Amino acid sequence: MENTSHSIQIEPVAHYRGPFGSKFGIPRQSGLTDIEGRIVFTDKYRVREALRGLEGFSRIWLIWGFSANKPAKGEWQPTVRPPRLGGNVSMGVFATRSPFRPNPLGLSCVELVGVDDLELIVRGADLADGTPIYDIKPYITYADSFPDAVCGFAQDAPRPVLKVVIPEGLGISSRTKKALEEVLALDPRPAYQESPEKEYAMTFEGADVVFRVEGDTLTVTDYRALD
Repeated sequence: MENTSHSIQIEPVAHYRGPFGSKFGIPRQSGLTDIEGRIVFTDKYRVREALRGLEGFSRIWLIWGFSANKPAKGEWQPTVRPPRLGGNVSMGVFATRSPFRPNPLGLSCVELVGVDDLELIVRGADLADGTPIYDIKPYITYADSFPDAVCGFAQDAPRPVLKVVIPEGLGISSRTKKALEEVLALDPRPAYQESPEKEYAMTFEGADVVFRVEGDTLTVTDYRALD
């Protein structure tokens, strides 16, 4: 008989606030961009004493929930198809960072830019706006950094692979344009999709960003503010 005595219930201590309005387009790992966001605590955990000493750390771990996932049908799947391998090779779920897991929990290391009125300003998060944060821990170099570790099929960090073209006249500010170029250069498309005729749309800073990819060039074709 399965022992369920160690099951726990958890609640968010905070939520992430950032530019990504949906999960499409979000960098597939933390630290790949310099996009900034905020950690906003819930009323219960918005306590100054709980943050005492945090300003002495430059990086923190976020334990969060894959809240944008659609409910799974049936039982959990032991294998997934990582985008890193082109989306057509199956690997064990525990050998990946896939969002589709037995327990939908994510782990991200982000830069702590500062503390502002009991909110944390962070950089490099791979989270959608509204993502629940279940815990926050300081990053400690001597315990958390292993530069010589073997990382299987993900040994090397992803690099920008696309040239991004954002035409003038779309009403995109210079700050937003810079951030978009950084995000889109990583190629947010599904790994199995390479049709030059297909248009994609991602939600970023309250607008739909529409783009098309042909060869190694991504061109933004439309930028529509959401109501």
